[in-house]
Amino acid sequence: MSSNKLQIEEIIDRALAEDLGKGDVTSAALITGDRQGTGFIVAKKEGILAGINIAKQVFHQVDPELKAEVLLEDGMRVKPGTKLAKVSGSIASILKAERVALNFLQRLSGIASETNRYVEAVKGLPVRIMDTRKTTPGLRSLEKHAVKAGGGDNHRMSLGDGILIKDNHLAALRSQGLNIKEIIARARHNAPQRFPVEVEVGTVSEALEAVEAGADIVMLDNMSLQDMGKAVKSIRGRALIEASGGITLDNVRAVAETGVDLISIGALTHSARALDISLELEA
Repeated sequence: MSSNKLQIEEIIDRALAEDLGKGDVTSAALITGDRQGTGFIVAKKEGILAGINIAKQVFHQVDPELKAEVLLEDGMRVKPGTKLAKVSGSIASILKAERVALNFLQRLSGIASETNRYVEAVKGLPVRIMDTRKTTPGLRSLEKHAVKAGGGDNHRMSLGDGILIKDNHLAALRSQGLNIKEIIARARHNAPQRFPVEVEVGTVSEALEAVEAGADIVMLDNMSLQDMGKAVKSIRGRALIEASGGITLDNVRAVAETGVDLISIGALTHSARALDISLELEA
């Protein structure tokens, strides 16, 4: 069993423990244990599906005897009325799993749908839409999977996945008298392996300084479109260029048209609206 599968099982176990508490007293009082039925998970809004296998696993962890059949795979576009999965077996078990399964499915499909809106907004341009580490605590692996389902790409999964020298790193080291060149050199020397070095900058001059100091990637943070264009023109070909900060659906295409290679957007995960999905039981 892979560590990722174990991690997902643990996430689901925590969610079930939170929801079930002392048990489903309503279903226990109303429905006999041998009552069988079938339910369909149905989309209520248009969007991109993500998390369907997580939902399936929720039902199995509640009751291994439940039969959960996936009808559509992650990454597929759904419309109101689209049936996403079929669940058969004990009605009491289906009802115990319902809310947790839907919570995961709605949340992850909402992220995939939001990501896809950004991907579609820059369609035809040579740029990648990236997520950030602004994820729900404990759900990062699932939410980053949802970004991929929506057509986006993943930035660092954790702090151990790459060197990104941000403004606070620069402030701390500049107070010791170090310049960007010395900071980048220190990062390369002390890193446990050969990671690309990315540096966050706020001005065109800082972007140039970072590239000349040997940065592999330059993050243009909260820059105006005009300054982004100047930075891209000055450093294109010498480093990858990432835009971040203040990016919305209204301006993402304009940002992409400056010529940046990557656009990272925290809102993909921290502000995505859940996709409306329900379970309809046919007893």
